[in-house]
Amino acid sequence: MEKPVLIEMFYTLSCPNCRTLKRMLDEILPTFGNKFEFKRTMANSPVGMIRTMKLGIGAVPTLLINNEIVFRQVPTKEELINKLNQY
Repeated sequence: MEKPVLIEMFYTLSCPNCRTLKRMLDEILPTFGNKFEFKRTMANSPVGMIRTMKLGIGAVPTLLINNEIVFRQVPTKEELINKLNQY
């Protein structure tokens, strides 16, 4: 069986756009079955801060797929689905 593709979202608790993106992902990801593994990383946690510096992330929400930045803002639902379909 193939390993699921890792989707990682960097967020903060006070970020309204982060909540929007998470809701969108919660709605869309189940339609892809087990193809993706979704992980959330709080950008202002100690581990999150180290990773954001390493990856050059300066704003949230930032969405990574396989450790590659794909969105630095909330995409439209269509943009998100199109991007996920490429994997």
